[in-house]
Amino acid sequence: MKYKNIFIIVSLLYIVVCAAPLNATDFKTIPITPDSRETREGPPVEVQQEAQQPASPGVEEGQRLETEQVQAESPSEFEDYISGKASLTVSTNLRQFGYELFRRSPSTFAPVDNVPVGPGYVLGPGDEVKVSIWGRVEGQWDLVVDRDGNINIPKIGVLGVSGLTFSELKRLLYKQFSKYYTGFEMNVSMGSLRTIRVYVVGHARRPGAYTLSSLSTLINALFEAGGPSKTGTMRAIQVKRNGKTIVRFDMYDFLLKGDKSKDVRLMPEDVIFIPPVGPLVAIAGSVNNPAIYELSGKTTVSQLIEMAGGLNAVAFKGRVQIERIVDNTRQTAFESDLEEIRDKDVAVQAGDVVKIFQVVKDERVVKLAGAVQREGEYAFTPVMTVKDLIEMAGGLKYYAYGKEAELTRIHVTAEGPVTEKILVNLEKALSGDPKSNIPLQENDYLFVRAIPEWRLYQTVEIRGEVRFPGTYTIKKGERLSSLIERAGGFTDKAFLRGAVFTRKRVERLQQRRINEMVDRLEREILSSGSARVSSASSSREARLMQIEAEQKRRFIEKLRTVKAQGRVAIRLEPPERLRGTLYDIELEDGDSIYVPTDPHTVQVIGAVYNQTAFLYEEGRNVDYYITLAGGYTENADEGNVYILKADGSAMKVGRGFLGLSWNSKYSRWDVGAGQVESGDTIVVPEKLEKIAWMRNIRDITQILYQIAVTSGVLLVTF
Repeated sequence: MKYKNIFIIVSLLYIVVCAAPLNATDFKTIPITPDSRETREGPPVEVQQEAQQPASPGVEEGQRLETEQVQAESPSEFEDYISGKASLTVSTNLRQFGYELFRRSPSTFAPVDNVPVGPGYVLGPGDEVKVSIWGRVEGQWDLVVDRDGNINIPKIGVLGVSGLTFSELKRLLYKQFSKYYTGFEMNVSMGSLRTIRVYVVGHARRPGAYTLSSLSTLINALFEAGGPSKTGTMRAIQVKRNGKTIVRFDMYDFLLKGDKSKDVRLMPEDVIFIPPVGPLVAIAGSVNNPAIYELSGKTTVSQLIEMAGGLNAVAFKGRVQIERIVDNTRQTAFESDLEEIRDKDVAVQAGDVVKIFQVVKDERVVKLAGAVQREGEYAFTPVMTVKDLIEMAGGLKYYAYGKEAELTRIHVTAEGPVTEKILVNLEKALSGDPKSNIPLQENDYLFVRAIPEWRLYQTVEIRGEVRFPGTYTIKKGERLSSLIERAGGFTDKAFLRGAVFTRKRVERLQQRRINEMVDRLEREILSSGSARVSSASSSREARLMQIEAEQKRRFIEKLRTVKAQGRVAIRLEPPERLRGTLYDIELEDGDSIYVPTDPHTVQVIGAVYNQTAFLYEEGRNVDYYITLAGGYTENADEGNVYILKADGSAMKVGRGFLGLSWNSKYSRWDVGAGQVESGDTIVVPEKLEKIAWMRNIRDITQILYQIAVTSGVLLVTF
């Protein structure tokens, strides 16, 4: 086919592709905004815990929920194993353990005003103390500890309370009031609590100075600072007070054991120092929590497995692989079984990757298919026979061919596998005849090929303008005219020219050809551009090539969405006129016929200013409807307009003698037009030169032609 016919192919493909419009998400731009808190530079900034809110609550919350949803939907290794989807390879797509804990918003903590104060709370400047007495004397005082650590109570005087615990404060107040009053009861509580400033430094995700509640602990401060960065330790976090280290906190104790005993209460001017991360090792595969873990001292493989939550249900103890970096120059690997590694107390080193493999399914099965109640795989036992297998499957279907079944057996030989076919008399096998009821072997395949020509309920569907639309059961050899008669014939509104007949078998064939042609087109397009990329002479030319490559990729992606309809172009007539003609085809299971009403419209699409449908006017030609659509655009290929007929065929406009088209209905020649009928679509293609990269593709005409034809469109040229 010559290049002058490309316009038909491209435009027909355009019609097919447009049947599946793009969703808005196909070209959605996903903004990438760095976390300003992670990239913050400059001096430390004070952070008020009570007022702190996520910078973008909607975005962050949405991302958090999306992450949780993905994690919730991801199947476990055991789920994959029992579903038969498990991979024999070990995934090393791992994250450092524990850091995700600090990626959540700290707003989950209870407000500080509602947190009860324990007897060990140490008072300091800024704390509010509420004192109430009743009995022979009544009074109520709201007292704030001043900068000198004192409170001033009328008649009682000035009391130094800074440094006292809450329980000591209550005893002191009762003692002092008892000097002046008798016969009273007292209640002491804390009001507003002071704030303290602490410093988070070192390898923190957001180092800085933080103003927190006086009830805050080390873990509270770590959450405020986003926790350690990936270069910061999780296992040796230090709290320094007055120049001395008062605690070294191992976050793994908290994460793995729930041990919070070293989570100390912070004091003003405390410094939380996060040293660099320690040695890292990875454990992947069949453990409950595969991840990258930080070591603290000597750690054996057994301890690492325990740290990762232990082996899961599908772990294979017979194989453990350790990949190790030697002298920072090369990598080596060695394997052993888990028991041997435990006995030798093998220790892991920085950079090690420990892989725990999954148990390999060693299924010993036999397979059964065909006219039986339950097809499938059945567990093999050494004493199983043909009769045993069929009984396990619930017996034969009533249409099973009992005189013969086929048993396929594979023999392993030195020359390779040898296939043996054994014919089994089912009637004798089921009666227990030892010659027919042969013992089965592992991986045998028994097929029961149903009574010949047996078919169950083959149906076709007829919809639209027939008197009795619906789904009909057909018999072998029944034809289209018979179905139309059974459906009561056509109504007076039936638009026979626009009837759509689809067939499942044709749909599968068309789809296979579409896929093959798109694959070939992809190879042609991509190979034609790959040689040009390296030859770009300037950045502008390289940019243009990049844009062109993206256009090609989107074009191929769009073609991938083309779905065959399985349409067969037919010429429908009333049953008495259809019978015995070429179009009175034999029906197949799954066939579908749709008879629409006359749309009384003509559509104009493509390179016109107003793509829409217009009321059909008898006798009008192509030029009339294009004029109604606003005329041609500047990119229109006016010489290659064509009509897509209601029956699925395509007709070129103006290709007759001197550009004339014969109008058979009115027995006249139309200039530059064509015979337009109700339900037709006028297609005005764009000039092919607009798609520059398609001009040099070898065999693109043939490829697009085959795609268009297999999509159910009959191309008619003359």
